[in-house]
Amino acid sequence: MRKHWIEHWEPENEQFWASTGKKVATRNLWLSIFAEHLGFSVWTMWSVLVLFLGKDYGFSPADKFLLTTTPALVGAVLRVPYTFAVARFGGRNWTIFSASLLIVPCILIGIVLEPGVSLSTLIVVAAVAGVGGGNFASSMTNINTFYPERLKGWALGLNAGGGNVGVAVVQLLGLAVIATAGVGHPKILLWIYVPLVVLAALAATLYMDNLATVRNDKGAARLALTQSHTWTMAVLYIGTFGSFIGYSFAFGQVLTNEFHKAPLDAAYWTFIGPLVGSLIRPIGGRLADRIGGSIVTFWTFAAMAAGCVLVIVAGTAHSFPLYLAGFLVLFVGSGVGNGSTYKMIPAIFQAKARGRIAEGADEQAELLTARRISGAVIGLVSAIGALGGVFINIAFRQSFLDTGSGTAAVLGFLAFYALCFGVTWAVYLRKAAVPESTRAVLTTAGV
Repeated sequence: MRKHWIEHWEPENEQFWASTGKKVATRNLWLSIFAEHLGFSVWTMWSVLVLFLGKDYGFSPADKFLLTTTPALVGAVLRVPYTFAVARFGGRNWTIFSASLLIVPCILIGIVLEPGVSLSTLIVVAAVAGVGGGNFASSMTNINTFYPERLKGWALGLNAGGGNVGVAVVQLLGLAVIATAGVGHPKILLWIYVPLVVLAALAATLYMDNLATVRNDKGAARLALTQSHTWTMAVLYIGTFGSFIGYSFAFGQVLTNEFHKAPLDAAYWTFIGPLVGSLIRPIGGRLADRIGGSIVTFWTFAAMAAGCVLVIVAGTAHSFPLYLAGFLVLFVGSGVGNGSTYKMIPAIFQAKARGRIAEGADEQAELLTARRISGAVIGLVSAIGALGGVFINIAFRQSFLDTGSGTAAVLGFLAFYALCFGVTWAVYLRKAAVPESTRAVLTTAGV
């Protein structure tokens, strides 16, 4: 057997899981979380760095929104190849490479970030930071293959939540740097992250595993593109994860422009939303395991719509406490929804497989096909969903340019959450859309 390659893997076999699988999967999960956490921190580092770009740099608020939009876009695009890289190179091998790659944007930031640097140069450097956004797709695809169906909601929620909290951590560290060293020393952040990136790559090298049972399957990708559920879940994930990452990138600038907060004041509040949204994501997965992902997702969008209403009212009344409360509702909702939507993806395709098995199809073949398709769909949905972060930053940029306020953008978000609310009900909860004969199978699978 090749070193660090596991040839036999049966997570659905309870005896195998108890004797071998759980220990191996748990080890890989925690190391994956660490590497993904750093990926998110590097990806969203520009949400902090723009707060350091004072008058000496000469950039307008619209310029700074471009600097946060760029890595969001690149990270979203990279999620597609990162998804399939796991099967092509192995989860361990790709984690080593993708973690090591995070050093590059850190070095580039250290070289160019000085007063007098051009906007175009910073946009290129910000684009390179997008490599951190790709890590999420490969990490989630990898962990999806390690866990049995009954535990995927919790495992994927924990993996994603641990990664997502990297957004809050880099923003909290940015706050500490501004508070102690001042806005003139953004490069201190790099001295913190470069050693951690090296440590993550080394830990993956020594302790992670590749699953030989996971093969690069272009047929699964093509099949995933033909599934209507792929596109439905992509829309819902734009609403959940797209919101989380979009608000994470934009929140500091929104506070700066809407309430004219100084960099230190903005940084003081910026990290709170991503922190609560990240920590609650595993709870969304756990709730989906217990009561069904579609039900949790349905009520998540209702809560996020309510959050938008709070933000709009607060913006009109110029009430900072109410504005902050509205955004916290949005972050909490997006975090819960992230966990529940990701649980829905493998559950949907397992439910479809169970339905065919009940009609006489081969059980092993159907379940294997379901795992293949769900892995491909996870990557595609994560990429499309991340584009929501791009749209949110573009919407805020245009809203502030046109009206001097972010209210117009939030009105658009409210309309989109209403759409997602209706889609979830129409496709996954409405009795006419889900026949009674298949409802029990869907419920058992956690849809």
